[in-house]
Amino acid sequence: MTDTAIRPYRVEIPQIALDDLADRLRRTNWPGELPGVGDAYGMATDRVRELATYWLEKFDWRTVEARLNAHPQFVTEIDGEEIHFLHVRSSRPDATPLVLTHGWPGSVVEYLDVITPLTEPTDPDAPAFHLVIPSLPGFGFSGPTRSAGWNRYRTARAWAALMARLGYDRYGAVGNDAGSMISPELGRLDADHVLGVHVTQLFSFPTGDPAEFQELSAADQAALRHLQWFIENKFSFNQVQSQQPQTLAFALADSPVGLLAWNGQLLDESLDPDFVLANVAIYWFTGTAASAMRFYWEDAHATEQPTGPTTVPTALAMFPGDFQSIRRFADRDHGNIVSWHAFDAGPERRGDVAGHYAAHEATDVLVGDIRQFFAGLR
Repeated sequence: MTDTAIRPYRVEIPQIALDDLADRLRRTNWPGELPGVGDAYGMATDRVRELATYWLEKFDWRTVEARLNAHPQFVTEIDGEEIHFLHVRSSRPDATPLVLTHGWPGSVVEYLDVITPLTEPTDPDAPAFHLVIPSLPGFGFSGPTRSAGWNRYRTARAWAALMARLGYDRYGAVGNDAGSMISPELGRLDADHVLGVHVTQLFSFPTGDPAEFQELSAADQAALRHLQWFIENKFSFNQVQSQQPQTLAFALADSPVGLLAWNGQLLDESLDPDFVLANVAIYWFTGTAASAMRFYWEDAHATEQPTGPTTVPTALAMFPGDFQSIRRFADRDHGNIVSWHAFDAGPERRGDVAGHYAAHEATDVLVGDIRQFFAGLR
């Protein structure tokens, strides 16, 4: 019988684990690299050395722990797996519940910056929210998964069960990266309870029909070129994790620098090193490199393929440098897009994936968009 108890949780990594990490970082076997090639062959040694040195000499894991433990955290069993989540309730009686879902190689750390402005806005007229921020099954403090099949659809069902267990009859879903795939499916399967879905990507792709490409705007054509560049230059993570995640996992589970390089390829140089290393360290300390990568395999091999567009109200907040959604394709897959905002982060934003972690990089902009969308659904 499933244990439905909700138990308090604190992040408490033993000192012996921190000491072992420091020892491994000191004893790194560095790979050879051709001179002057930069990142043409993948993560450049200079970039990884810089982060590894910071990890060893300056990064303070205990500060990350304190930030996490400043918020109420819990674990509960759903569908045979342990699920970790932050549950931060607003003091406002009119607050709307939201479930916020991260992706890979992110973690619940993605959303720490939005907690206070969403739960306790300084403006009394601004909407407030109760926040549920789970670690994906097999990610971070949820621990390694013990069963197969944890794709976007099974995760969405788990989130519906979690929100019901917490007593939330009506709630919204917010997502980034994998969370932008899970949240629309949550709205599809739990439409009677999901108020709306707010994401930072709508992953809708061309079907191959030539008619889809007729009269695309210049912006949409640029988005297609950006997608093509990403697939040709940065998509190896998806290919490997969708086909042979376990083969790579042996290296990542044994080498913190290997994990840093692999995960760090999608944690851009525009991000501060403390944010990068907080996310990487969570995977290291929880031993979830393998189970997190398996999400890609499970999703690529999912036999469950819902047909027809989603119908719940949907919002997109799109940032530069990130995946550029195309409205024509998105309307095909989502039948009720009511908010579509493409934000310009300005000249200070740089890099191939800048803006992908909008909750951290552009907190105020994302918070404002979430507020505006859900205020309109009341």
